[in-house]
Amino acid sequence: MTDQIPSLDALHALKWAQQPVYRDQAHLAKVVGSLRKLPPLVFAGECDELRGQIADVAAGRAFILQGGDCAETFDGVNAASIRGRLRVLLSMAVVMTYAAQVPVVKIGRIAGQFAKPRSSDMEVRDGIELPAYRGDAVNGYDFTPESREPDPERLLGVYNASAATLNLVRAFVKGGFADLRSMHSWNADFVRNLNVSARYEALTDEIDRALAFMVACGVQDSAISTVDFYASHEALLLDYEHALTRIDSRTGLPYDVGGHFIWIGERTRDLDGAHVELIRRLRNPIGVKLGPGTSPATALALADKLNPDHEPGRLTFITRMGKDKVRDALPPIIEAVTASEHQVAWICDPMHGNTYSSSTGYKTRSFDDVVSELNGFFDVHEDLGTWPGGVHFELTGDDVTECVGGAIDVSEAQLADRYETVCDPRLNRQQSLELAFLVADRLGANALRRRNAAPAFSPMDF
Repeated sequence: MTDQIPSLDALHALKWAQQPVYRDQAHLAKVVGSLRKLPPLVFAGECDELRGQIADVAAGRAFILQGGDCAETFDGVNAASIRGRLRVLLSMAVVMTYAAQVPVVKIGRIAGQFAKPRSSDMEVRDGIELPAYRGDAVNGYDFTPESREPDPERLLGVYNASAATLNLVRAFVKGGFADLRSMHSWNADFVRNLNVSARYEALTDEIDRALAFMVACGVQDSAISTVDFYASHEALLLDYEHALTRIDSRTGLPYDVGGHFIWIGERTRDLDGAHVELIRRLRNPIGVKLGPGTSPATALALADKLNPDHEPGRLTFITRMGKDKVRDALPPIIEAVTASEHQVAWICDPMHGNTYSSSTGYKTRSFDDVVSELNGFFDVHEDLGTWPGGVHFELTGDDVTECVGGAIDVSEAQLADRYETVCDPRLNRQQSLELAFLVADRLGANALRRRNAAPAFSPMDF
């Protein structure tokens, strides 16, 4: 891997997909110049640590839980919102870890997920055509010419909002908020009155007894009181990502210091495009979204270009096939990549392939469809003898009504009650925790099979 960062001009010469058109290029250049001078949001050493943990995932020794907002907003950068998202992810991670008895790598869609790709550059309402909303990183949600005009100054807003979010997350996860010995107290109001509360409380009781036993035996470990939590986002806006790509003073290699883990999507993974050209140079662990139209040859070509040295932990494939296609589309891709000896981590995104418009006019997702794709993902890996490495959810810690179904059975008629997303529908806290138990059941069974299939030790092993 070269240690040189391509210039923005060089990237402009390639396929430049899903980028806003700024009227004032001088203003954009000034903002990008300001971004280049700002301190890093994450550190290269943290990215290296995460890459090592994802290597364990690729080897079948750990599992990834990645989740957060579809599109963060500047208004959502407040303590209550951040705490709610963190709390639901920690709750899900506890469930999965205890069921599978494998480490769960916790990655938030957080502190950088302020931009979204769009299927159309323009939006039409009542005969009026304006630029599509591309996230707070680009323009405003209000349907007015002033709001929808792409504004370079918003890129500085992304940096400031991400810095504030990361500061609070770090304070939470290292300051006692995530202490396993306090699960009952910090989750009491969170799970109360949820349909999964009894099961969750039973699980935390078991963990409490296990922790008490450890303490009685004199075991004191910082892993009980703190957690490693990493930030991720889609590397969509090339001006922003390029400005936050820095050469590490220790290694002389480039890192995107805007997030620990970054990925590129279905619309930007062109092999000869600017997004692939930029992220292939980085030392961050990186991901690529693969949809149902992905051929095994394309997946192999992406793996060869993004991870030519076959380095474990560097590359993650995030599959988003849809419930009706996952069992047919996924197996040949996994078989081809596995046969090539590329060690990648496989994550299931069961959200983006299962979006539809409700009879009431809301973009939504069915909980049952999400579960169907998850089961298909686990079934495929079970059949192939490969490791289902993780899940990727769009979720919130709030009681929104954006996805239908689940134990509380949100109906299409109820979507209007609390439909708060500015882009794609998210799972609420009840649906998220319910999914965690479903994933835990599948993951635990898979992990048990792998342990039973492992060769037995003999005295000669010691």
